[in-house]
Amino acid sequence: MLALGLLLNIAGIGVFCWLIFTLAVYALPFFVAINVGSWAFDSGAGLLGTPLVAVAAGGMTLAIAQMAFAMSRSPSLRAVIAGVFALPAILAGHHVALVLAQIGVPPLAWQEIFACLGAIFVGGTAWTRLTIFTEPGALEPGRARRALGDGPHPVLTAATRER
Repeated sequence: MLALGLLLNIAGIGVFCWLIFTLAVYALPFFVAINVGSWAFDSGAGLLGTPLVAVAAGGMTLAIAQMAFAMSRSPSLRAVIAGVFALPAILAGHHVALVLAQIGVPPLAWQEIFACLGAIFVGGTAWTRLTIFTEPGALEPGRARRALGDGPHPVLTAATRER
């Protein structure tokens, strides 16, 4: 029974860490959604309007950032956009790693070292996932058709139809 408990604890921590790394890129849209939802509730949107406004704000934040990232050609602008998304993920990664380190690491210095490593890994994951979501020039006209193989087809001549 003890072995089963240990295995389930390890599996639970593993799933939790997987969720942190998977959802790291959504830290900024979540932050925006929470703040806009709080503002909407305080201004009288009610219990039904607040979640709608919050989800719309978070979705628009993610969509606008991805479109700006895809349409920009400048590496410095792309780095700024990815950095804006990575900063909240770095903070979230630091706090999560610090809480996990407090479970099993007694010295405060080592807790902070593990928290900083967690922040670096989670922020790097958010940075990488944002750059993977979009590739430069993905919104160019005709690029989607060429990628799907629906581009211009060669003209069939009478000689090729007879063979």
